[in-house]
Amino acid sequence: MSHLLEWSRAYAHRLNPVDAAPLAARAPELARRLAVETAAGRLPFLNMPYRAALEAEMAPLLPHIKGYRHMLLLGIGGSALGARAMQQAFAPAQDGPGCQGPWLWIADNVCAERFEALLGGLRPEETVVVCVSKSGGTIETVSQYLLVRDWLKASLGDAWRDQMILVTDARKGYLREEAQKYALASLEVPDYLGGRYSALSAVGLLPAAFLGIDWQALLDGAAAVAAPLLERPADLAAHPSFALACWAKALEDAGYDQLIFFCYIPQWAAYGDWFAQLWAESLGKEGQGSQPVPATGVTDQHSINQMFLNGPRNKACLFLTCRDQAQGRAFGMDVPEKWAWLRAKPFGSLLEAEALGTRMALAKNGVPLVHVEMHDSGPRAAGSLMLLLEAATLFTGWLMGVNPLDQPAVELGKRLANARLGAPGYPEEEADLAAYLAVPRQEQDF
Repeated sequence: MSHLLEWSRAYAHRLNPVDAAPLAARAPELARRLAVETAAGRLPFLNMPYRAALEAEMAPLLPHIKGYRHMLLLGIGGSALGARAMQQAFAPAQDGPGCQGPWLWIADNVCAERFEALLGGLRPEETVVVCVSKSGGTIETVSQYLLVRDWLKASLGDAWRDQMILVTDARKGYLREEAQKYALASLEVPDYLGGRYSALSAVGLLPAAFLGIDWQALLDGAAAVAAPLLERPADLAAHPSFALACWAKALEDAGYDQLIFFCYIPQWAAYGDWFAQLWAESLGKEGQGSQPVPATGVTDQHSINQMFLNGPRNKACLFLTCRDQAQGRAFGMDVPEKWAWLRAKPFGSLLEAEALGTRMALAKNGVPLVHVEMHDSGPRAAGSLMLLLEAATLFTGWLMGVNPLDQPAVELGKRLANARLGAPGYPEEEADLAAYLAVPRQEQDF
């Protein structure tokens, strides 16, 4: 059985199906662009030309990494979010009582306290380190690499090289230079594969494999959704990713500037953060885009759902459920009379009922909603969802007239941070910093 999109509540309140009609009419134009861009190799997340090479390169690495109890992943943004989503979805026992390993630890921020806690709690001889940066020059990740390299050297001497794997550009960048200098194991991040589109490459799949996740199934699920786009680009109008793109652009044109990703598959909750980066970094350009808002059912029914239901009418919703959720243990027949209607029902029935109730409440309050109903919640299904959302993001950007593959605004903060740290070659940023810091501070104690 397949996964499906339910559109019956998608066009509501001030959004009408006719709003998407002119966008849908652009399908032939986008189909031609899709064929050209794919043929030029600029959309590797769609056709995954790197798969055969990745499988060959992973083969000798897998027995090696399986010899360690711990993997420490150094990466930020797209270099970490996909791995964390897969970890939470398919290796949840790591956070539970009695776990005997393996353990994946992700250092994805500049937090000296957290970083010291990781290095203080891990034994170098039991830890394989994976450092991920497409450019090989991400300052946060490179700084972690330098410190972890010293940490390994202090305990292992020259043998530190056996426990460091670099995932980076095939030809250039500091990490590639390090791989060549020290003969370190490495995997390639292919050209044109930006971080937020890279989870289904070595970036996310090496950590997944370490945890025993079926990483091939993730790729298979993605390939199944991508196949119609690659084999029949002229049929783009019929693909669900294009329908989602037309809906998203029509929403923005109608003044909906927030898109809720409401996940009622609890073990997939971390995919909300993965989607948030994908959507925001791809589409927040030239004064355009909608703000992604990750939410988890049922947890966020009791926190932020009040705003969704009764706040400003600027929100739409992708609502994610699964038909084949685990039901868990059943309530006994001795449940107190006040709760007698729970007797003999499985615990999982609460999730199903609350998902339906929240979906109905959102619809009743006029929130445009597309229901994404997954057949199951295994790795292949996750790969299918990820490719669907990546393709929808790409097509939404094209409909908006922006490049969904770059992130120019993000680079400014990086350059200013480098200038602040004393890196050479940033005269304009140094002047901006001086002007910014020269403004008198206006302070108030509390």
